[in-house]
Amino acid sequence: MKNNDNFLFESLNSCFLLININYVFFRAVVSFFLSFFIALIFYKKFIYWNNAKNNIREHIRDLGLIGQREKEGTPTMGGVIMILSTLISTMLFSSLKNKYVFILVLTTFCMGCIGFLDDYIKIKYNKKGLSVTGKVLGQILVGILIGNNIYFLNINSNESIKKVNSKFFRKKEYSIKTTFPFSLSNQGNEFDYSCILNRYNKKWKKYIWIIFIPMVIFTITFLSNGANLTDGIDGLTAGISSIIFFTLSLISIISSNKIFSSNFNLIYIPHLEEIIIFSFAFIGSLISFLWYNTYPAQIFMGDTGSLTIGGAIATITIINRKELILPILCGIFFMENISVIIQVLYFKFSKKKYGIGKRIFLMAPLHHHFQKLGYHENKIFIRFIIIQIILSILTVILLIK
Repeated sequence: MKNNDNFLFESLNSCFLLININYVFFRAVVSFFLSFFIALIFYKKFIYWNNAKNNIREHIRDLGLIGQREKEGTPTMGGVIMILSTLISTMLFSSLKNKYVFILVLTTFCMGCIGFLDDYIKIKYNKKGLSVTGKVLGQILVGILIGNNIYFLNINSNESIKKVNSKFFRKKEYSIKTTFPFSLSNQGNEFDYSCILNRYNKKWKKYIWIIFIPMVIFTITFLSNGANLTDGIDGLTAGISSIIFFTLSLISIISSNKIFSSNFNLIYIPHLEEIIIFSFAFIGSLISFLWYNTYPAQIFMGDTGSLTIGGAIATITIINRKELILPILCGIFFMENISVIIQVLYFKFSKKKYGIGKRIFLMAPLHHHFQKLGYHENKIFIRFIIIQIILSILTVILLIK
């Protein structure tokens, strides 16, 4: 009789979970279309307004690239509309009481402010915008803010689960797990950050934030700069990001459901389903932006958009506890970033050693290297999109194998 009762309970629970997924998915789809149409309408109005008033225009640095001069004067700061359409749809169709949604809204707003300030200085005062130090410092502060929120949310979540499972709750559990892109010998594909400190002293486990928060800071800073550097060819950052957001939405759907996460060996994260709405809203605004940003671009997103995109992707991945998969999923952003680092370091090294600065790439970041080789930017865009699709498929395969 007990077996029948358990079977009935599990069946009803499965049905409830599936109904909940369908309801969340419905809201996500509605938020996608709302965000898409809001952005589509306002991008058009913004372009017409800029063409008439000639106020918010892109100042192009002379890099000696083909077709570069034609982009001078193109309306910029389209990221403002991208952020607004995403946040409006998110606030209308998701629960702001959900702490994950709150963290994502906070990330979007903060990174958007840094990007907006950078764009505003470029347009009104100085073509260089914010100094590198100022920009990175702002990203670090955002990383500290987001890292603290995610850290204490994880610790409190562990405590709540332990209270439910244990009659006599005494100790706070300092444990933050993440997912490895491949299986570990004794822990499956899960990795606990506290293991790093446990090797030295088990009492240090409560200081896990010393490892976790700097990791969040590095991830947000590195990825937002990667997205910013990639934004040098029409449609490139928006196209790549759309695919990444779609991949993260799929991962979020699996991780937010007990049945799916169990079947695919992913960490189950309660109350995660609301961030799917945010992801779909962002995809809607990105696709709408692509409508006007594909070659030849009628509008640019500016740092307002690119920094926000990188920050949002990093935060969603960390919330999903999949940050270790980022070098694969966001491989293009990583390579764009690394190409600049390699170029600068090698130039300084060769200048110090030989007296003449040498370069590995014809120009950094990487997409400019291909432009210098004679590839049209539309061809580079399409091939990078193909690479991103492959990277996204590889990510899913590695995670749910």
